[in-house]
Amino acid sequence: MGQLDGKVVLVTGAARGIGRECALLAAKEGAKVVVNDLGASVRGDDEGIGNPAQDVADEIAAMGGEAVVDGHSVSDRAGAKAMVELALDTFKGLHAVINPAGILRDKMFHKMDDADWDAVLDVHLNGHFNVARAAINHFRDQEEGSFVMFTSTSGLIGNLGQANYAAAKMGIVGLSRIIAMEGAAKNVRSNVIAPFAWTRMIATIPVKDEASAKRVEAFQKNMRADQVAPPAVALCGPSAKHVSGQIFTVRGNEIFLMSQPRPIRGMARLEGWTPETVVDHAFKSMSPQFTDLGATASVFNWDPV
Repeated sequence: MGQLDGKVVLVTGAARGIGRECALLAAKEGAKVVVNDLGASVRGDDEGIGNPAQDVADEIAAMGGEAVVDGHSVSDRAGAKAMVELALDTFKGLHAVINPAGILRDKMFHKMDDADWDAVLDVHLNGHFNVARAAINHFRDQEEGSFVMFTSTSGLIGNLGQANYAAAKMGIVGLSRIIAMEGAAKNVRSNVIAPFAWTRMIATIPVKDEASAKRVEAFQKNMRADQVAPPAVALCGPSAKHVSGQIFTVRGNEIFLMSQPRPIRGMARLEGWTPETVVDHAFKSMSPQFTDLGATASVFNWDPV
């Protein structure tokens, strides 16, 4: 008996990396899988090399599972609807969406051009909206459904050169939270995973010195895509029906529940504030609790388990 026996799961970006591992594990756990992938490069350009999504579907079939391939882009609203319709037409159901599809176009913000900003927002933030919007009413009508969305520590904490990616990924956090709140009465759940894993996207990190070379080596050995799949698949199943509206970080064999914005400290001034008193009193008193400008590596500064 698998965690997903009798369920149908749509996995986006499922030809490689985290998406591939999620699709394979979902099938091993008993799900019928819609294997979605555009077959594009890390930047979102069409590579036109083979049919990697079909390869994953064939692998699922070889293990005795059922899968169907979809080649639409998550950034295309009509394409997202077609993914959901394919699941309903082929397998007569849809119970969960795992959505790790993504691209990278890294650039320092003062050099960011419109095309790179728009492309990343379209695939990540709009892509999550498109797929969730296509599935939400079906989930509500059947009073069952789980969205597993993907954010990044680039948004939650920050990394240089990823303003477009970070903005999109934080938008996904807000989207997931509202879907979880609005869906609670209908047993529709939504959670977010921020993964650490060696994928094609991480492979774009430039290796400039010995320190960065060691960091890349650690990614390859200790933070693999297959380690992200178990919590993603677990969130799809009925055993996790009590889990919704949460943010998880997965790094190697570690799973972290991340905090969400809540007040840390407050101050009131009965006579009102002036710019001077804000600086001299409020900011001065609150400064010990300010969040520093350290990047992800400064927060997760120990080796993965």
